Amino acid sequence: MKLYHAPNSRSVRIVWLLEELGLDYDLEVMKLGDKAFKSPEYRAKHPMSRVPLLEDGDVSIFESGAIVEYLVTKHGGGKMRPAPESEHFPAYLQWLHYAEGMLMPPVNTIMVETFFLPPERRNEENVKRATKMLGHMLGAVEKHMEGREFIAGDFSGADIMCGHACIVSGRLGGGLDGTPNVKAYTERLQARSAWKKAQEAGA
Repeated sequence: MKLYHAPNSRSVRIVWLLEELGLDYDLEVMKLGDKAFKSPEYRAKHPMSRVPLLEDGDVSIFESGAIVEYLVTKHGGGKMRPAPESEHFPAYLQWLHYAEGMLMPPVNTIMVETFFLPPERRNEENVKRATKMLGHMLGAVEKHMEGREFIAGDFSGADIMCGHACIVSGRLGGGLDGTPNVKAYTERLQARSAWKKAQEAGA
């Protein structure tokens, strides 16, 4: 199994998951902005020239949410994914997809406007709107996490996805002081040894 990974990108989710599952894998570390992303060889693997990209035998799959579902279903051995008949299964699906559908769009806007665009092209109004939206999106997680340790029963792929999005959100838009449940949740996640290993991968 081989993972194409760039530090400080969504591929951190997959390193984290592979470590949580105790799976053997090879890591191909790429730096964001490397010319290697634009090579014909890599474009043939990933048409958008991004990470993560997972190769598992004859299988080649990209998009972090899809890779999470693939790994927990095929290689999880019943771990990190509630059974369909479980009371936690609907929440698992909901929050797994909430990460990219609701949390990451405003995160992306903030990052583009504050890090990637040159100062003369940045739009402070876009940042204000995205920060306000991110606050609303985190508010839903805050309410859900009241009295919960993890997002859908036991620790699962939904925590890999939504937890990572919450951690990234906490680094933007003023942090998580206004959402104490989310803040405590992200602190629990970042205390896990697999998360720490994922942060060190390729650093």
